[in-house]
Amino acid sequence: MTEEHAEAHEHTNYIKIWAILTFMLVLSILGPMIGIKWVTLIAAFGIAVVKAAMVGAYFMHLNIEKRYVWYMLFTALLFLGLFFFGVSPDVMKAEGSNWVNHNNMPVATEEVGHGDGHSE
Repeated sequence: MTEEHAEAHEHTNYIKIWAILTFMLVLSILGPMIGIKWVTLIAAFGIAVVKAAMVGAYFMHLNIEKRYVWYMLFTALLFLGLFFFGVSPDVMKAEGSNWVNHNNMPVATEEVGHGDGHSE
């Protein structure tokens, strides 16, 4: 690493970043105790996005990369979102032709004996 590059890259306080991430983890764990579902979901996903951005920026050193790396990352996430919303209506459908939803099938309640015609 050249001296010029070393001066441009300041030292990151990883302990401080870790403490912030730990605090956000505690918030996301305590969030469901509020009992309001939509507040919990928004807070949990909001905290997850902030934590992912911090990990990417500081631990993966994306904050010192060129700007096009961020553009490539957001483009990949955009395509991932488009793919998810494109296939999710079919994948999450509970009925259809040639489709069996094993999660909604009734559970058999018959007792099965050992082949002697009666159960004990």
